[in-house]
Amino acid sequence: MVNYIPVLLILIIAIGMALVIIILSRIAARNRPTREKLMPYECGVEPVGTARERQSVKFYLVAMAFLLFDIEAVFLVPWAVVFRGILESETYRNLRYVIYAEMMVFMVVLFVGLVYVWRKGILEWNK
Repeated sequence: MVNYIPVLLILIIAIGMALVIIILSRIAARNRPTREKLMPYECGVEPVGTARERQSVKFYLVAMAFLLFDIEAVFLVPWAVVFRGILESETYRNLRYVIYAEMMVFMVVLFVGLVYVWRKGILEWNK
């Protein structure tokens, strides 16, 4: 239990600093609400219509495609760093090709996903 005291102290300091900053900003800030300040703001465009409008399915498909390829980068970069160490190491000499083949299978699956997305026309906005 003694090992957790530094973590507890950092947590208390972080919460305390957050509270101090929020309280000081409330005390020091001027409160002059105007119509423009109270309007919702998104991407520099004034809101038109209701927030309950239906969104195009294409928006969600592009978001899913982005996540697919974003996850690829998240897995590929650390793998490349570790794989370089494996290439230089004699300990994992027998596993080099297996580890490389696993990543190539992963890349092929992602490439098939890209081809599928491309053929479906998800990347084309003018349809």
